Amino acid sequence: MITKQSSNKARQKRHGRVRNKISGTAARPRLNVFRSARHIYAQLIDDVAGVTLASASSMDKGFGDSGGNKEAAKKVGQQIASAAKGKGIEEVVFDRGGYLFHGRIKELADGAREGGLKF
Repeated sequence: MITKQSSNKARQKRHGRVRNKISGTAARPRLNVFRSARHIYAQLIDDVAGVTLASASSMDKGFGDSGGNKEAAKKVGQQIASAAKGKGIEEVVFDRGGYLFHGRIKELADGAREGGLKF
């Protein structure tokens, strides 16, 4: 019998390969992205100290009810950029989390760039 590997396990393998190469510091944290079917989440992580510096998601208060589309992803990107600006962060390392750089992931990245983050 042929068994199919779950797409989430394949994504986690891709994410592991990416994480072996990139790491966030306090000066240039890692912008990590996670997307589910209904929401999208972004975090700024300092891997040296092991702390999350800022986060934004489509589940935040006052966000609205649709969090699983491109417009919501762009808003989350702008929110994480404004949170980073508040902490004095201008440059980040983008971690797409094993997802293709397409659709909601690309919109989040574009929103973060419009907000002033460089990566």
